[in-house]
Amino acid sequence: MSAPEGLGSSSGIFRRKPIDQIQDTTENGGLQRTLGLWQLTAIGIGGIIGAGIFALAGSVAHGDDAAGIPGVGPAVLISFLIAGVASAAAAFSYAEFAGLIPKAGSAYTYGYAVLGEIVGWFIGWDLLLEYTAIVAVVAIGISGYFNFLLGQIGLDLPAWMLGAPGTGPGHKVDLFAALLCLLIAYLLNRGIRSAARFETAMVGIKVLIVLVVILVGFFYVKTGNYTPFAPAGFGGAVTGAATVFFAVFGYDAMSTAAEESKDAQRHMPKAILYSLAISMVLYVLACLVLTGMQKYTEIDPKSGFSTAFKSVGLDGLATVIAIGAIVGILTVLFTFLMGATRVGYSMSRDGLLPPWLGKTNPTRQVPSRMTWILGGAAAIIAGVLPIGEAAELTNIGILLAFVVVCVAVIVLRYKQPDLPRTFKTPGMPVVPAIGIVFSIWLITFLQPATWLRFAVWFVIGLIIYFLYSKRHSVLNR
Repeated sequence: MSAPEGLGSSSGIFRRKPIDQIQDTTENGGLQRTLGLWQLTAIGIGGIIGAGIFALAGSVAHGDDAAGIPGVGPAVLISFLIAGVASAAAAFSYAEFAGLIPKAGSAYTYGYAVLGEIVGWFIGWDLLLEYTAIVAVVAIGISGYFNFLLGQIGLDLPAWMLGAPGTGPGHKVDLFAALLCLLIAYLLNRGIRSAARFETAMVGIKVLIVLVVILVGFFYVKTGNYTPFAPAGFGGAVTGAATVFFAVFGYDAMSTAAEESKDAQRHMPKAILYSLAISMVLYVLACLVLTGMQKYTEIDPKSGFSTAFKSVGLDGLATVIAIGAIVGILTVLFTFLMGATRVGYSMSRDGLLPPWLGKTNPTRQVPSRMTWILGGAAAIIAGVLPIGEAAELTNIGILLAFVVVCVAVIVLRYKQPDLPRTFKTPGMPVVPAIGIVFSIWLITFLQPATWLRFAVWFVIGLIIYFLYSKRHSVLNR
């Protein structure tokens, strides 16, 4: 079978970035290499554990009336397990690429190097939207806990600033969520070294709070709350999996920091697998506790654990959880906004986006312009969309990125088996094939509105690529 026209040449939409040149380059693009193994793992955990436990677990179990999503009840546990299996299969593929191509950009860079420029472009273009939307979703989740906390101390804010239109009486904008997105953009612009210290400390606090929630909540579980286990049927659990999927792949955004790792080829694969394994154990236990403490119909979709503990008389612990959720979920905002900016930075460096967008600050060595632009976009989404609609906006592009990475790892293993790999995906090609099948399967369960938004974004990307990116690509020059 012949290669597509232009493959490996200086022209054509399937031209590829040579892997040996990516590996051999000593120029780090202005980014600072400061991250060790456990800082990378903390960033991965920071991206995985957050809104999935503190916001989406309750939202999916209870249902989201504003977005028309039915409650799946205790079967939210199945939703996380299904999403986790698909994520784990893809995680092995990411780990292999992270050791082989330790450059910024993650799935965008991997797809560009193996499957061609047009594939890399669309994955990068999608990730810019998906990561930015994830930041918005998480900010909305934190906003719910913030409002709960204010209610605990008797402070009532004006209704217009408490949520997006349609989420409650008089709601006009989720002001706190929007401001939070801008705050994270500011922190990221302070430099990766100080930002990573903040991230590691916050992850430690978050994991501690999740463990307290699990251990204390276990004593208040009522087995009767597990009936019915799947009120929306197995199909509802799968739909829930498509919604919570972004909560189990923070390692994807973490892998965009490869050029800021001290030893990316050895540390990135380990950090990817460590962060996913730790997070999935905590997710499963937390879901069991949440749906066991309260009937799923009574779970608050925005501050589930706080209201659950308040319902059993543990008001003080409920307040601590709310504070911990606000502090801990900040790490998810950090991980995904960092991921979005590094993808945009890589696309700008490759000429697919205007170079001025990816220009790094000479002192702090971060892509400041890209960070503020994407932080502002996240703020707009967080302010005007309900959490369910914003969450579904995130998933289709990520699932497609998983498909591309899993396909690419198979193609590259058989085309260039002798490349020096610090980690190899086990069970080749079965394991990445599982990732492909699961991801495509989950895509089919997404809502029609999600497909419509994705189609619009896809067409916009197509226009930009052929009007600008194809001609200005570094490979074209």
